[in-house]
Amino acid sequence: MVALEDLKQEAKNVLEGGTVKYIIGYKKPAVGFMAVPAFFHKPEDLDALVWDPTCVHNLVLFLKDEKKKKLGQKEPDERPVGIVVKGCDSRAVNVLLQENYIDRENVYILGVSCGKTGMVDLKKVRKYFKGKIISQIDFNENESFTVTTTEGKVEVPAADIFAVRCTECITASPVIHDVLLGGDSVRTPENPFGSLEEMESKSQGQKWDFWQEQLTKCIRCYACRSICPMCYCDECVVDTINFAVYPDTPAEEKAQKIKWVEKSPTTSENFIYHMVRAIHLAGRCVDCAECERACPMDIPLRFLNKKLEKESKKLFDYDVGYDTEIPSLISSFRDEDPEDFIR
Repeated sequence: MVALEDLKQEAKNVLEGGTVKYIIGYKKPAVGFMAVPAFFHKPEDLDALVWDPTCVHNLVLFLKDEKKKKLGQKEPDERPVGIVVKGCDSRAVNVLLQENYIDRENVYILGVSCGKTGMVDLKKVRKYFKGKIISQIDFNENESFTVTTTEGKVEVPAADIFAVRCTECITASPVIHDVLLGGDSVRTPENPFGSLEEMESKSQGQKWDFWQEQLTKCIRCYACRSICPMCYCDECVVDTINFAVYPDTPAEEKAQKIKWVEKSPTTSENFIYHMVRAIHLAGRCVDCAECERACPMDIPLRFLNKKLEKESKKLFDYDVGYDTEIPSLISSFRDEDPEDFIR
């Protein structure tokens, strides 16, 4: 288990020594109990740093912003950014390294182990406590959480309120780090793809009806894309903002502006958007499930990405974000790769 004071001390050491220019971590929110991302520029700011089961955000997202900010500076600070990462988050760092989007020397990784539990699911917590006011959730040694409410402290089995993705996670400890806190924990879930079984048991027609119902709800706010560490393209292929075509646009210019998807949130267009996005995440998604958490319409987007993760494993024995020395799935080819899916 990670001792918060140890994490604060490690963070303080690298800030005071000038090893990093700032640290991306977590702090308590002004309202509520779920931790929020925070940026710590001074050692004294670290009093607000927290690490608990509510630290659900994948902070690797902010490495994208850091890169864009540096590109706009004439004399950027070349020191690395410090970042607190969980096991799943660390694999997202590896994917960005693998794709040469960031350089290793630009990030200082404070790895924190989730141990035998994981992060809570806010919906599960609210359902479990049915309106009680919660102020704090803490890790325990015995695969449980201590939840502090206005009525006192309650010990809750972690399995009752933690996220589904954590029940299937096989990387409780970061796979890449400069400092590791909490030990090198190993987690061996009985079925890493168990959440897909009910969906896979449905007939083709039932699956179609399910997704038609779900994707009809999509308002195309792009929260799923905005919060994903893997969506770093300057111009998204399914966003028509940068590919606008007007009635007076010359034919030659139209030919250079491919318009894949309409902006309107119709069901058919939503299907294309989510399918294209899922395919672009094949062999890249680390199952942090931030897209599903951020969706205001409660669309179970994790199903799409988890299914492609399963197929990547089954067809190509490929695990995402473990080895930066091998090519990414979509940029590699082996003679023994299966080809029966090609028509």
